[in-house]
Amino acid sequence: MKKVICCLVFIMWIGLWFTNAQTKQNDIKVGLVLSGGGAKGLAHIGVLKVLEETGVRVDYVGGTSMGAMIGSLYAAGYSPQQLDSIFRSTNFEELIRDDLPRNIKSFYQKEEDERYAVSLPLEKWKIKVPSGLSKGQNVYNLLAQLMAPVAEINDFKELPIPFFCIGTNIETGEEVLFDKGDLPQVVAASGSIPSLFSPIKIDGKLIVDGGVVNNYPLEEMRKRGVNYIIGVDVQDSLVDRKKLKTAIEVMNQVNNFRTIKAMKGKETKTDLYIKPNITAFSILSFDKGDAIIAEGEKVAYKHYFALKELASKQSKKQTRKPLELQNTIALENINITGSTTFPRSYIKGKLKIKEGEAISYTALNEGINRLSATGNFQKIEYKLKSKPSNKQDLILKIEESKKDASLRLALHYDELYKSAALFNLTRQGTFFKNDILNLDFVFGDNIRYKFDYYIDKGAYWSVGLNSTLNKFDHDVRLDFLRKNIPDDLFNINKIKLEYLDLTNTFYAETFLTKNVKFGLGAEHKYTKLDTETILLGNTINTNQIPVTVLEESNLFGVLGYLAVDTYNNAYFPTRGFKFYGRTDIYLFETKSSFEFSEFSISKAYIGFALPISKKFSARLSSQGGFRIGETEMTTLNFFLGGYGNNYVNHIEHFLGYDYLAISGDSFIKTLFEIDYQPFNKHHLTASYNIANVDDDLFQDGDWFKSPKYTGFGLGYGVETILGPLEAKYTYSPELKEGQWFFSLGFWF
Repeated sequence: MKKVICCLVFIMWIGLWFTNAQTKQNDIKVGLVLSGGGAKGLAHIGVLKVLEETGVRVDYVGGTSMGAMIGSLYAAGYSPQQLDSIFRSTNFEELIRDDLPRNIKSFYQKEEDERYAVSLPLEKWKIKVPSGLSKGQNVYNLLAQLMAPVAEINDFKELPIPFFCIGTNIETGEEVLFDKGDLPQVVAASGSIPSLFSPIKIDGKLIVDGGVVNNYPLEEMRKRGVNYIIGVDVQDSLVDRKKLKTAIEVMNQVNNFRTIKAMKGKETKTDLYIKPNITAFSILSFDKGDAIIAEGEKVAYKHYFALKELASKQSKKQTRKPLELQNTIALENINITGSTTFPRSYIKGKLKIKEGEAISYTALNEGINRLSATGNFQKIEYKLKSKPSNKQDLILKIEESKKDASLRLALHYDELYKSAALFNLTRQGTFFKNDILNLDFVFGDNIRYKFDYYIDKGAYWSVGLNSTLNKFDHDVRLDFLRKNIPDDLFNINKIKLEYLDLTNTFYAETFLTKNVKFGLGAEHKYTKLDTETILLGNTINTNQIPVTVLEESNLFGVLGYLAVDTYNNAYFPTRGFKFYGRTDIYLFETKSSFEFSEFSISKAYIGFALPISKKFSARLSSQGGFRIGETEMTTLNFFLGGYGNNYVNHIEHFLGYDYLAISGDSFIKTLFEIDYQPFNKHHLTASYNIANVDDDLFQDGDWFKSPKYTGFGLGYGVETILGPLEAKYTYSPELKEGQWFFSLGFWF
């Protein structure tokens, strides 16, 4: 009996073994090939949705460029629905341009980035054209964050779905296969479109977009032992001249000559070839991502029954949980490699991340972006390494920028300074590893300069030296200086005033938080007001032209300031908060046209920007200032009128009045604005401001009374590469007249 039972068990075991072997033999191993195509590659997401719906199990994923990006995330464990959400919520314009959020930049970087229209890097004093319009830092940051759950997998066969991608060695033109390594790094390299993104250095090779050599890696997938290949082809076709309007589009057309030729024969060798109808889109049509994803779904549904049949022949069904991202990182140590110039304290000061604490991925990416915003680093990559303590080490790999200086240019026009052309030279590491030397020369109707030397100590006290020369002329009332000059003395009511200010400041500042700074300093200020319109007793000859010096001073003092700035845009903020408070104490003078006594001037600005809806936002701001101490000096009074920013000393804009039309040693002002954006980067603004301005305004309570000055404004502005272009019509109920103001380009 025992022998019979043993025989039956043996026969059953043989049957099960044969059945399993037969099942494995009949099981179909599916490889998925995803081509490159820029924004057109979003169609891959639509196809993946249908594959999942029909139950097709994908056993291997291979891709190039955008196909590599979407394919790697799918292989890492993201569901098609998650990919849809990720890409719909991504601002691709900011991603491609490396447009770093304003709130992560330092105060110095904010000012520099909002001054210049063109920046040309210099290497050994020679202009060096960048290898790409973007360093690709934002792309890497996004991929590194999304791939963090599989960051420690270096062999891509160990991913939930095995994966490979293709890159191009830009030096040799050879194809480079990536199936091992740092996943976010190699995927970013596979999608580094030449001229749009800078090449990425991997194992000593400079890698660019794999589409240059193999945009549809069918042959490589065959080598992976799959017996059924689904290929999704989103490559471009040739377009006519009407669609060749940009350099990127022209280069893409040239690249298409090769990819179209290389594609011949691959379609017939693909078991199931899927070609979405996306000829209406370009490689940069990320703003039409919804429609592109829908086209992917639409074409995949045409193969619905073929996919269902394929799934029925797969004995093992695909079961995997959607990937869950961690919100925080338990950080233990920060290890920095690759930086030989900048000290560890400087890098950690920019990161603003403390070792031994839990941080969010948002805080990590903001820290990486702060480092990138300095311009000192060509590339910043990171990995998270698990520790026995259940914490992780942050390993930063930094590639320093080779540029040692920059030449930057800008143009501007406004009603006070008139036309101006700005030439800037910025040099880093002149005397110390972490210093910045910045020199502006402004040519035009009024020659000016601005010199800055700044030693950036990161988390510690930074020090700087600043020197500015401001000069302009403008028609003002005869009683501008409040000297009780009778209006009819010269039978005129206006004079042409020439305003000159030279200010030198030495300061030290520190950051209380990433968006709050506090500083102290010492200041020298030389001012001079003169006119050619009238001749008084203090007239001098300048180049044989009689000039009357109305007021002259040479002051020395100390200062302190506190600044907070979380605005998301310097010129048209839609959210955020801004505060600036400053006090100057003038202690002595060496040359003045008036009797000097010690005095101080304090002023403050506070502003809020709030989004109302997708297209509407509101801004509310208040300013005030006052002088303490008796002095006959009027140059440093508060002067209100006109429209604009970045004016010298205490000249403030006020809608409804001309520049310098209102003056006093103290003032209070409130401005309310509604901003409507009919199109992206277009702003229609309605403004209303009120103010009280007088001498000793806050001593007698007059500032509580109804506003003495009011004004309305209606303007239209456009954000361009040259800066904001604005036209604003203003009206004063008191004057019962209106006037136009124009501002073209960045303010400087």
